[in-house]
Amino acid sequence: MSVSCGLEWVVCLGCTRWAWKRLTYIGAYDSETWPPAEPADFEAIPRICRVILAIYEEDLSNPKFAPPERGYADVDPAGVVKRATYADVGTACPPYIVYVDHLRKEVILAIRGLNLVRNADYKVLMDNKLGMQMFDGGYVHHGLLKAAQFILERETDTLRELLEKSGPDYKLIFAGHSLGSGIAALVTVLVVNNRKMFGNIPRSQIRCYALAPARCMSLNLAVKYADVINSVVLQDDFLPRTPTPLEYIFGSIFCLPCLLFIMCLRDTFKQDRRKFKDPRRLYAPGRMYHIVERKFCRCGRFPPEVRTAIPVEGRFEHIVLSCSTTSDHALAWIERESEKALELMREKEKPTTPPVQQKMERLQSFEEEHKDALQRAKTLDVPHAVDLSEVEIQEEGANSTPPSDTHSETTSEAKSAGRTSWDELMDKLFTRDKGGKLVVKKDIKERDIVIE
Repeated sequence: MSVSCGLEWVVCLGCTRWAWKRLTYIGAYDSETWPPAEPADFEAIPRICRVILAIYEEDLSNPKFAPPERGYADVDPAGVVKRATYADVGTACPPYIVYVDHLRKEVILAIRGLNLVRNADYKVLMDNKLGMQMFDGGYVHHGLLKAAQFILERETDTLRELLEKSGPDYKLIFAGHSLGSGIAALVTVLVVNNRKMFGNIPRSQIRCYALAPARCMSLNLAVKYADVINSVVLQDDFLPRTPTPLEYIFGSIFCLPCLLFIMCLRDTFKQDRRKFKDPRRLYAPGRMYHIVERKFCRCGRFPPEVRTAIPVEGRFEHIVLSCSTTSDHALAWIERESEKALELMREKEKPTTPPVQQKMERLQSFEEEHKDALQRAKTLDVPHAVDLSEVEIQEEGANSTPPSDTHSETTSEAKSAGRTSWDELMDKLFTRDKGGKLVVKKDIKERDIVIE
């Protein structure tokens, strides 16, 4: 009797401890070790939010949804080159605009978010299964990739012409919110891998801003493209934290709290190391910017602060049981809080008398941080993780030192992951006769000569 009572007490204490940790878990814990963002790097976020908000307006000269105190001051109606509506895109993707900002020398393609009353948007989100679509040595969301390909087929010529007319100093910007953020991220991956179709634009002049991003690519791709893709998450937003297939979520929309609770139970008994070693698991893309404005056991919103990193061992893996998980997903809230955070960062940068305790400066640049993240992914044996030599960070033609013999041995393994190397192809096709000459093998199979 005493043994059974003891076991019951152990189970009760364990469940109580788990419930306490889950109920007291807040979104700020996900980025508590990240360094603060710099205003120069975060400056574009509020402005990009207003460009995406402009998609919802029928007439930018007389906006209906703009904040009365600010309006769309950063969006010039004359700069809108093309506007695609639901009638233009059908069921393939959400509406979008092509906008040229001559003041900041940017060509922007912005995609709106999920329309809750439109079935076609749900079909795009739910057109995916675990491990369904492999791309660029990793896995991506199938439906979002199809939507990205549809947009590029329509707008490649337009974007190339705008870049040619505007000049070599103009940047190519892709942006989106919610559903549109996943599409924008995959459009960016396609453009980076096909830059010849866009006038050989340098990789350093391509940027993507994914606001409240959907999980759309595997961990190796999320780290690989962290130099061009930037994801912005507001506090407790549920979508970047949702690895569960989206068809389950929208199928259980009327019992979402129950589903979130079940997901929390499942995450409790699954180790984080097993999560990121699953090559099919999708993540929020690129470099992460986390806007934090609420604290534990505090009521209301506090002055927001922005933290940034290229996380490898965890990208918002835990669902937050909060009443703000859906409101933090709203684009209007992200725009407002990012604007406040940017103003606070600028005020802190104003020249004042030096404090007694000096501010610790960032120890490494974004380029060095990206290199460290790639190396970290390789060290942790993340599936399909690429070595630094495979990722083009600088422009083509930049001076680079040839790799050493020991380094080339390790990089050859990464290059052979998922594709056939030249030496392997030669071994499959040819053999040597007694005289040492190369002779074509007679039993060549078709699958032996496929190069991905």
